[in-house]
Amino acid sequence: MKIVCDAMGGDNGSPAVVEAIQNFLKKHDDVEIAVVGKKEELTALEGKCEIIDARDVVPMEAGALEVIRMKDSSMYKAVNMVKGGEYSAVVSCGSTGGFLSTATLLLKNIEGVKRSALVVPFPTSIKGKKVVLLDVGANNENSPEELLQFGTVGKLYSKYVFDVEKPNVYLMSNGAEEGKGAPEVKAAYKLYKESNFEGFQGNIEARYALSGKADVIVMDGYTGNVFLKGTEGVAKLMGGMIKSAFKKNLWAKLGYLHVRSGIKEMSETMDYKSTGGAMLLGVNGVVVKAHGSSDAWCFENAIRVAYQLAKADIVNKIKEGLKSE
Repeated sequence: MKIVCDAMGGDNGSPAVVEAIQNFLKKHDDVEIAVVGKKEELTALEGKCEIIDARDVVPMEAGALEVIRMKDSSMYKAVNMVKGGEYSAVVSCGSTGGFLSTATLLLKNIEGVKRSALVVPFPTSIKGKKVVLLDVGANNENSPEELLQFGTVGKLYSKYVFDVEKPNVYLMSNGAEEGKGAPEVKAAYKLYKESNFEGFQGNIEARYALSGKADVIVMDGYTGNVFLKGTEGVAKLMGGMIKSAFKKNLWAKLGYLHVRSGIKEMSETMDYKSTGGAMLLGVNGVVVKAHGSSDAWCFENAIRVAYQLAKADIVNKIKEGLKSE
């Protein structure tokens, strides 16, 4: 398997990516990695990876047209290597809009896919279970027909990545009742019902999204991105508040000794860095967007996501699944 990594554009620069690749390769001898960036910053990977020199770095605020014009940028070169077919997956922690747009323009959507979606598995209250959320930011708005198709690709992701035999699917809404939601959600609900969509369970409110009862939750990209960032923010806030509470006095510190294993498990479960990255589902290639603030641990997990998805042959599974619908 061959994976290409864009080493530039993240908040922590190329050192975090270099360390992540070194750590990943220690655990996987069945993968070849190519890394794209300024070669003088990647010397620690000589002899371990193919190094492709790229002098331009895509700024975080860059849009699709700007990236397409920057043909000597690490991001453009990395995505283009997947287009050639030799590489199965690409990972980047650079500009989200630029990366997703470039991947869509260069790799093209799978035949039959109306819109690609950014997919992220999120932890739930059931230990070890993840819920698949889409779209979490590839689009600002989506049509009812696109929301219906998100259910199909989300099911395929859940089935082949998490081995859920018959995934259930919900629509994110402001109420569980059929008549709740924005006009697009109401129309999508109707399409799900009319098509007798297997596994469709109706609407779900955001407060129950991480309860563990849902395998797949479908929403438009704007709603999904707000939910994603809001949930990460609350998790970070709660973590800080719990930490402060156990530092108040000696008795609190002694109490912490009795519950620290549980606190540690909760922190690890809610740590977004353990997820690594989100996949742009629906294009002809495995495209994983790592957090812009990725440290070495986070980017290593993003490479792991790309590895798992490529190993599951998720792109061809989606193609086959869409044909059978």
